[in-house]
Amino acid sequence: MILSGKSILSQLKKNIIIDPFREEQLNPNSYNLRLHHELLVYNEPHLDMKKENKASKVVIPEEGLLLEKDTLYLGRTLEYTETHQYVPMLEGRSSIGRLGLFVHITAGFGDVGFAGYWTLEMFCVQPIRIYAGVEICQIFYHSIEGPFDTYKSTKYQHNQGVQPSLLFKDFEK
Repeated sequence: MILSGKSILSQLKKNIIIDPFREEQLNPNSYNLRLHHELLVYNEPHLDMKKENKASKVVIPEEGLLLEKDTLYLGRTLEYTETHQYVPMLEGRSSIGRLGLFVHITAGFGDVGFAGYWTLEMFCVQPIRIYAGVEICQIFYHSIEGPFDTYKSTKYQHNQGVQPSLLFKDFEK
């Protein structure tokens, strides 16, 4: 079951935290999240799952930033979220997808107990100018059945900035 916008509102500061929260971003069954002004772009043309891949920070200026096709950009939400008792899910907004910008192409499934900023994997089919603060994706919440453990990752929990892949840590075990 997906929570309605009214249910999201009733759970704020209890089982759902969205900071900052602006009621005008609330939808009938989701909440729009905005794009932060910092992005990461990997430095190397070939990435390796078993190693830390270096990335450079890119700042979106006030006049916007032209994204190039065939390049992966990592962004993050402006809003910090915490979810207790619900499963958070993230999807790009359809208005953004209709411009050929794919936001959060994969990994839109969150975990109960996640606390932090959402990293967005962004890729475009043709060059597109983006702007910081745009409502770029939407978060929605599923109820969960049965006993559960809360998310306690040491890799991504309580992140502060854009998070590159930390998959290489899985190989260190």
